[in-house]
Amino acid sequence: MRNVNFAFINVLKKYSLDKKLKKISYLVISAILLITVFFALQIPRTTLNYNFEEFFPSDDEETSFFFNHRALFESDNDFMLIAVEREDGIFDKTFLNKVNAYAKDLSELDHVQFTRDITNEKERFIYPGGMSGERPYIHLDSTHFKTDSANIFENKELINTLVNEKADAVAIFLRHYDFLSKKKGEQLVKEVKTLTESYDFENVRMAGRTVGQLFYVDTMITEMSTYIGISILLVIIFLILSFRSVWGLLVPQIVIVGSMIWIVGYMALIGKPINILLIVLPAIMFVVAMSDVIHLISKYLELLRVGYNKKDAIITSYKEIGMATFLTSITTAIGFFSLLFVNVIPIQDFGIYTGIGVLMAFILTYASLPFLFYVTKKPKVAKKNSASFWKPILSKVFLFTIKRRKIIPWVGLGVVVIFGFGAKLIVVNNFIMDDVSPESEVKQDFDYFDNKFGGVRPFELSIRLKDTSQSIWNADRLKELEQIESYLINDYGVKVNTSLARYLSVLHRASHAGNTDFFEVPQKKRDINQYKRMLKIADEGKLIRNVLDSTGITTRINGGVPDWGNIVATQKNKEFSTFIQQNNLEEYLDINVTGTAHLLDKNMSYMSSSLVEGLSFAIIIVSVLMTILFRSGRMLIISMIPNIIPLVVIAGVMGFFGINLKITTAIVFTISFGIAIDDTIHFLSNFKLELEKGKSKIYAIKSTFLGTGKAIVLTSLILIGGFSMLLMSSFMGTYYMGLMICITLIVAVLSDLFILPLLLIYFYPDPKEKKKRLIEEVPSDS
Repeated sequence: MRNVNFAFINVLKKYSLDKKLKKISYLVISAILLITVFFALQIPRTTLNYNFEEFFPSDDEETSFFFNHRALFESDNDFMLIAVEREDGIFDKTFLNKVNAYAKDLSELDHVQFTRDITNEKERFIYPGGMSGERPYIHLDSTHFKTDSANIFENKELINTLVNEKADAVAIFLRHYDFLSKKKGEQLVKEVKTLTESYDFENVRMAGRTVGQLFYVDTMITEMSTYIGISILLVIIFLILSFRSVWGLLVPQIVIVGSMIWIVGYMALIGKPINILLIVLPAIMFVVAMSDVIHLISKYLELLRVGYNKKDAIITSYKEIGMATFLTSITTAIGFFSLLFVNVIPIQDFGIYTGIGVLMAFILTYASLPFLFYVTKKPKVAKKNSASFWKPILSKVFLFTIKRRKIIPWVGLGVVVIFGFGAKLIVVNNFIMDDVSPESEVKQDFDYFDNKFGGVRPFELSIRLKDTSQSIWNADRLKELEQIESYLINDYGVKVNTSLARYLSVLHRASHAGNTDFFEVPQKKRDINQYKRMLKIADEGKLIRNVLDSTGITTRINGGVPDWGNIVATQKNKEFSTFIQQNNLEEYLDINVTGTAHLLDKNMSYMSSSLVEGLSFAIIIVSVLMTILFRSGRMLIISMIPNIIPLVVIAGVMGFFGINLKITTAIVFTISFGIAIDDTIHFLSNFKLELEKGKSKIYAIKSTFLGTGKAIVLTSLILIGGFSMLLMSSFMGTYYMGLMICITLIVAVLSDLFILPLLLIYFYPDPKEKKKRLIEEVPSDS
């Protein structure tokens, strides 16, 4: 009877404890659901940010210089170029009158300051005595355009600016107000497109900041929605394949979908918009959260399979997998946080919020799954002696690795040497529109203007008097301005749009009846003073304010160049600097290339050092963590080798296939390192547990290989599947990010399965052998 009472009391205690645990579980799950709902309600407030200026180097002297320069004049990038093509040539009365009407309609749209085109452009004449007059370059009421055509092509400032060299297209320069918001810019582009459709031109092309902005924003919205949709679909597919049960499908989704909601909702809550880099955030959160979930559930099911009860299986899973998953989350987050070394705000934001998202996924996984395990029905699992799909495969792979343990290291070394050579071929280069697919209509239109109209890449030059007591109107200074402009046109390749020398040259030609021999800066003081007065009067003084600041100390040369990339631009700037020095042009003038395109190029000069610093930071921090975990210098080296190989491989791939190192591809290295080392940590953590159970080194390696191999392969396949979504992106930077990370993961899993076990065999001491030697060295009592 007494035994019965004890048994009854134990049952009551167990029931009471079980009831208490369930109550705690429901409270925790309810709290997590409430937090998730709260973040979900913030998501509608999410905004998108397309602002190239955020890619300028932050806290940089040249960035500050540009903003100060722009404050004196206007933005160098707030315009649209519209090309109207006619295959049979532009000199047709009907066509030109239609262009004239179209340009006038464009100038009346909201947010447009003015338009320029050849049908509205007039040639100025100055008569003796200072009287002036104008005549159109094209007489729209004419049917015979030979004289007009000859006159246009004699005026070189018009060619490839308003008319292309083949005379089969005209360009309309549309100047809109500075810094249009996304909403106003979108409105303008849509109004321009609607107006264009009302005219039956053969073909119309458009380029400019607002055009690019609308394309990027629309694509960002489409791709983000696509990534979220495909992520959810892939979650379902992977969970069904991995666990083949309703339980295995539904329980993990709370964590996987929840982690995406948490980070996007958090960003919306603090008012942080999604930029072009952060559109991949849903895809990354999917693969990271899925990886955490797979490792924990796999261990839980494995313990149930070998006979553990539900509670013990939960506790043991938490103990054995928790620390390893915590470390993998930390190392992945460190990979993203290391992007803070890049002196560019969007990249820093990408690193910060993706890193935070990784940690959120870990917290959500380990705060919710154990309690969900506890309150849900125990899942059905295969019996211990049932046939396993994975074990025979992994056994064969392990046997293959051991049998070829002398060949595999040489193969690995060969791979490192070959791809290391390819890494030397990497080119650091950046194009303004190289993130856009070549098949895109927007990209083709931008390329058209590069080839036919001198380019849409802005060129901006600041020229400032060193001696502020002097005047820019001094004949010698004006001649120096002309000398600089001549070099820019003939040697640098700038299509100059506005400059003080250009304005004066046009007026000087006009004062000589349009004779192109006089298209030059005047040298007579009387002429200079006359043109100065005219410029101050013209357009109520707006014309002169466009090229000369109010103090008369700083002037500018503004134009366009083709999008020829950072390498060419840097070389041209060096040659320009040499020209200035050789001609002693800096004796009286401070001359500085500036502008939006120049600052984007400047980023590339930081990229190499930032990449090395960020990657070094990640490696050092991860090394410290590995040393703390294993308390072994050898294990540190062993853990690093399999994860350096993937970095060498992707660098080699970039070199061999001509993938330029730029902002969006440079960040792949630190991200890849943080993700690739996860499987190594899981392998080594499990290896350590097997050693602690008293197994010899070789049996610990084998047991780890067979036990952890499935999770490593599964999580790697999930990561590859998740990042392969990025291959569908219209942004080439996103596409290459997905491609490089997928390659990294493939190489990393091969390294962990074939290289890591051999490193442990060759270089890690067997604790049993070490203990045996210590025993043998102890002297006997006799």
